[in-house]
Amino acid sequence: MSLLTLTVATPLSVAVSDGAVASLRAEDASGDFGILPGHADFLTVIAAGVLRWRGETGPWHYCALRGGVLSVSGGQDVRIACRDAVRAEDLATLAEAVARQRAAMQDVARQARSASTKLHARAVRQLMRRLASGGDSLGLAPGAEE
Repeated sequence: MSLLTLTVATPLSVAVSDGAVASLRAEDASGDFGILPGHADFLTVIAAGVLRWRGETGPWHYCALRGGVLSVSGGQDVRIACRDAVRAEDLATLAEAVARQRAAMQDVARQARSASTKLHARAVRQLMRRLASGGDSLGLAPGAEE
C-alpha cells in the first residue's frame, strides 16, 4: 500500500512533516473531507479547524490550523500552507496548547498596544513642549525662511 506525505508549513516553521500517512481528514467551506493515497490532484482553502491524520496503524495525530491552503499532487503529496499551526497527539492536549497560544498572542498584542500608546503620548508631550516654548521645528512659523 502506498502512503501519503504530509507537510504543514507556516511562515516561520514546518509544523508537520510525516512521510507515512495512510489517511487524513480536514474541512473546507464545503464540509469535512478525507484524503487517501491515490487521491486526484486537489486544491482547496481550509478554514480554521483541526486536521487529523494517521499512519497504517496507530492513533490519530492532530494539528489545529488557522486557515490555509491544502493541495494534493501526484496522489501522494499533501501540502498545507497556513498562518499558524499547533500540533498535538490528542484532542485534550491540543485544546490546552491552542488556549495557551491564544493567551500568549493576546498578551503580545496587549504589550504592543501599550508600547504604541506610550510612544504616542511621548511624541505628543514633546510636540506640546516645543509649541509652548514658541519653537517651530518644522519651519512653518510666519516669517520663517526656507
